Amino acid sequence: MSAPDRVRAFVALELEARLREAMGELQARLRPGLGRIQLVRPEGIHLTLRFLGGTTAQQVATLRPILAAAASACPPADVRASGLGTFPERGSPRVLWLGLEVPASILDLQKACERAALAAGFDEEDRPFKAHLTLGRWRERAPRPELPAADLGATRLDALVLFKSDLRPGGAVYTPLERFALGQ
Repeated sequence: MSAPDRVRAFVALELEARLREAMGELQARLRPGLGRIQLVRPEGIHLTLRFLGGTTAQQVATLRPILAAAASACPPADVRASGLGTFPERGSPRVLWLGLEVPASILDLQKACERAALAAGFDEEDRPFKAHLTLGRWRERAPRPELPAADLGATRLDALVLFKSDLRPGGAVYTPLERFALGQ
């Protein structure tokens, strides 16, 4: 199958606009101390449950009913957005993130998304899941920044989305392929 027959895709939970605005304000406050970081546009921040990568139309068709059932089985959840960190934990940082305290139901939903990916023919994810929101990425080696405490409060997670990701010079553009309400 040629590249035009595939879309770059991932499964994520959408965030409330209020939280995205607060993350934009946090990014602006942090920026002076972060060196040459490329910040993520706040409107594009989401809680990724499973990155898929190159995805065929058949794989999307396989994923849809499994993701719908998984979303239906998971009630909406109120989660707290707090705590800043970097990946990797040692050495030069590559990713700046904001933590999310998620309940067991969201962790179960993430596991269901992993099973859906396997059923659609994707390889098993080799990294353990850690609920976080990516605020920015360093492309070059950088010193580890001093990060202040951050608590942006609670937000509601109520929709699972299968997204298409188009990489563009100004940053990735995310388009929902399918949206599944949690608990319905």
